[in-house]
Amino acid sequence: MDLRLEVKHICKQTGARYGILHTPHGQVEVPMFMPVGTLATVKYISPEELEDINSGVILSNTYHLWLRPGEDVVENAGGLHKFMNYKGPILTDSGGFQVFSLSENRKIEEEGVTFKSHLDGSKLFLSPEKSIEIQNKLGADIIMSFDECPPYPVTHEYMKNSVERTLRWAARGKANHKNKNQALFGIVQGGEFQDLRKISAEETVKIGFDGYAIGGTSVGEDKETMYKMIDYCIDYLPKDKPRYLMGVGSYDSIIEGVVRGIDMFDCVLPTRIARHGALMTSEGRLNIRDKKNEYDLRPIDEGCDCYTCKNYSRSYLRHLYRCKEGLGQRLLSIHNLRFLIRLMEEIRIAIKEDRLGDFKEDFFERYGLNEKNPKGF
Repeated sequence: MDLRLEVKHICKQTGARYGILHTPHGQVEVPMFMPVGTLATVKYISPEELEDINSGVILSNTYHLWLRPGEDVVENAGGLHKFMNYKGPILTDSGGFQVFSLSENRKIEEEGVTFKSHLDGSKLFLSPEKSIEIQNKLGADIIMSFDECPPYPVTHEYMKNSVERTLRWAARGKANHKNKNQALFGIVQGGEFQDLRKISAEETVKIGFDGYAIGGTSVGEDKETMYKMIDYCIDYLPKDKPRYLMGVGSYDSIIEGVVRGIDMFDCVLPTRIARHGALMTSEGRLNIRDKKNEYDLRPIDEGCDCYTCKNYSRSYLRHLYRCKEGLGQRLLSIHNLRFLIRLMEEIRIAIKEDRLGDFKEDFFERYGLNEKNPKGF
């Protein structure tokens, strides 16, 4: 299949890497942040606006698209790209995260996972084979193996059994992968346990995939534990394949991930917090609903080049937010997405100029990030 990572430069300060990911729908620079479009749409954002903010790969959700509108509807339209009119690369997750997020309405067995639909209560069964079959029909450039995303914390015994089952599922899913125009990524699990992360990474690589994801992060663990999860397995992943840290979108975690060798990140964070009035800026967090913004005619961020900052004031945006106007949700979401994508652009430049270590130190100092304030956003 036509997906290839071309590593162009290794930062002399940190070992972080800059490269080009070649896909059937164009090439994108890495490291990169991928906006999440669960139901074949990034909430409130049009495909044209995604292009304007320099978005590369975006995500859609296999489980939710399986329920609505159904994979056959998407296939009939010519696949996700034509269905949603997005010209860039798309990645679909496998449904593995829903094994975690819908834990009260699912049962895990060797053959797969039985869900109780959150829409109508009907019984649903998702297996590794079915997940791949759905994703083959959706037609994304990159698809993911079906795994269990375990909660945090769990016992070593629970995690060992989960890792072993996920490996069996990975092999079954790969055997059922029929669309050779799609890259299939394997997922490394193992929680906080160093031995299990190593086993999961080594055995997943033995199965053989087009790229590798580190899963089981951002499920309740603290930041230092998450960084250890990366450290415990990153050295066992091939250097010529893309590495994807799943579900991570805070700016401090992105920088820490890049320093550790990660190429790809995704998260609902920037659009979700935007819908609650929280904004990422070069001066830290801004709550648009605050009274101090009522008469403030400045943009959200003086240094931002997004459509929102070039055209609208904090005063107007606060008004839209307080009135629950859809335009406000849209404009705030555009800004937050562009903030993270600009951050990735700055990170890539720092890697190429061999100064990512300095960039990290300056960024963390500017945002007041340290042991006492490790959350970032």
